[in-house]
Amino acid sequence: MQIEVTRDVFRLAQVFTISRGSRTEAKVLTVRISDGGVTGVGECVPYARYDETLDSVTAEIEGLPEAFTRSDLFDLLPAGAARNAVDCALWDLEAKRAGKRVWDLAGLPAPGPEITAYTLSLDSPEKMRAQAAENAFRPLLKIKLGTPDDMPRLEAVRAGAPEAKIIIDANEGWSAAVYADLAPHLVRLGVSLVEQPLPAGEDEALIGMERPVPVCADESCHDRASLPGLKGKYDVINIKLDKTGGLTEALALRAEGLALGYDVMVGCMVGSSLAMAPATLLAQGALVTDLDGPLLLAEDRETPLLFDEAGVHPPDAALWG
Repeated sequence: MQIEVTRDVFRLAQVFTISRGSRTEAKVLTVRISDGGVTGVGECVPYARYDETLDSVTAEIEGLPEAFTRSDLFDLLPAGAARNAVDCALWDLEAKRAGKRVWDLAGLPAPGPEITAYTLSLDSPEKMRAQAAENAFRPLLKIKLGTPDDMPRLEAVRAGAPEAKIIIDANEGWSAAVYADLAPHLVRLGVSLVEQPLPAGEDEALIGMERPVPVCADESCHDRASLPGLKGKYDVINIKLDKTGGLTEALALRAEGLALGYDVMVGCMVGSSLAMAPATLLAQGALVTDLDGPLLLAEDRETPLLFDEAGVHPPDAALWG
């Protein structure tokens, strides 16, 4: 079995800003695993928030033994970007060997399109209103907040897109006092979900706090080991492949989270259609799907995912799975 890791850069359609900074391109790692003349592919997006870099993740992947199975990965790599790309490449390899689609191998129903959120970049209220107006035709908008000046931005987006459903990602940027103060306004402005209002590790204040809008764990939820620490704090879990360490753990997390009574959001880092492709399986029936990475790009994979009025569609076999 041969593993090849390459670095790919995809230009963004415009500067993308969150509370942690701005970017103009998506830097990803593409993993190709070849065995017996068949090659499976996967993609990951190393994330500095989790102390990952292109170099560190590449080193993790290149340090794998010459032969291993998908089940071996849980002992060989921790949850994170490296394991994600390898796990998804192995799923693709298995599907190609079997001449079947991944969902058949996983025992899942054939997936269909799911409406996805479209993320508005953090900017001045005036510019965010313009962004919202330009995208008001989209049924679901996501706003990146987490600054001291969030209310004017939220008011501006609602004015620009009065009919759209809105979700908010605070990116750990609020304190408990700020969130408690903002919560009634979120209801007034029709916000349907808030992601990670408080920093991971400092979210005990959510226990017993009134949550008039469902609160979703993002940075606080990585894999199944995270679930006990979420009790009483969150209503929804955001499953991202780069956090779970691949589709295998993501499917298990989804099942266990649902069994515990959590709703599911399926999210992404800013990557190409290859990174989103496996997540379309997780998104089936999810409360919120947020797989808009390719919509933010100026360029994509040769066979991109299809996005239309029905949402994001499952991948063509030429892309993945």
